[in-house]
Amino acid sequence: MTIPMTYSAEVAAALANGRAIVALESTIITHGMPFPQNVQTARLVEQDVRDAGAVPATIAVMGGRLHIGLEAAELDALGQAQHVAKLSRADLAACIATGGTGATTVAATMIAAHLAGIHVFATGGIGGVHRGAETSFDISADLQELALTPVTVVAAGAKAILDLPKTFEVLETLGVPVIVYGQDSIPAFWSATSDMAAPLRMDDAAQIAASHKMRAAMGLAGGQLVTNPIPAGDEIPAATLAPIIAQALAQADAQKISAKAVTPFLLDQIFALTDGRSLSANIALVRNNARLAAEIAQALLK
Repeated sequence: MTIPMTYSAEVAAALANGRAIVALESTIITHGMPFPQNVQTARLVEQDVRDAGAVPATIAVMGGRLHIGLEAAELDALGQAQHVAKLSRADLAACIATGGTGATTVAATMIAAHLAGIHVFATGGIGGVHRGAETSFDISADLQELALTPVTVVAAGAKAILDLPKTFEVLETLGVPVIVYGQDSIPAFWSATSDMAAPLRMDDAAQIAASHKMRAAMGLAGGQLVTNPIPAGDEIPAATLAPIIAQALAQADAQKISAKAVTPFLLDQIFALTDGRSLSANIALVRNNARLAAEIAQALLK
């Protein structure tokens, strides 16, 4: 059986000509914000990748085909689609096989990027260990994917609604390199710094690319996580966020929100409680990650 894959014209040309490519996920389009802001933001991020010297490949499943890069009309259609599945490792193949439409999470985007020969992926924040996981066992498939699939993922850390110490402890157990770009503490998504020390620090894209290549040369499975701090002017300090996150978590618990519904519910609550600042910060950090990912993708070609 062959995988039904469609490449955008821009991505197909980049693959044919050996140009740097950066994969982008699609859940930010379908589950992150309303139309038309979702499509406008996706186009901004794609343009950031181009301006930084690489080609963007936004990934999604549409009508049972795995799209590696979206044409303008396809991006518009996805941005307005209803009842779009949120795809991870467990349901990516099933969605394709049954002719469905779905947006890719970090794990699913990594799988698709690897299938397409793309080595670098930019996102906002990875999933991780949810608070209270010691009783719920709610741990994102993103962590295991980082241990399995050889893609370098650029993110602003893990989403701050998670149990961050446990998330990075699990990544260490799984043998996933956590590289902090340009500072000595792990960024905390909307906040540039945290009280968690950087396991590894690298200060330029060439070092990160060299690490990616060395892992491949040594036959080490999995990718690497590059945590890139949100620009200082766009961050929300951790002290400001802590009570807001606590309130959102209490609301989720009271309403018995669980499984895949937890993250979008919490993000919606935090958006309301920060008067929209969380979304503005989220857009800023995704764009910042796209630019760094483009630099790493170019360095991999040298």
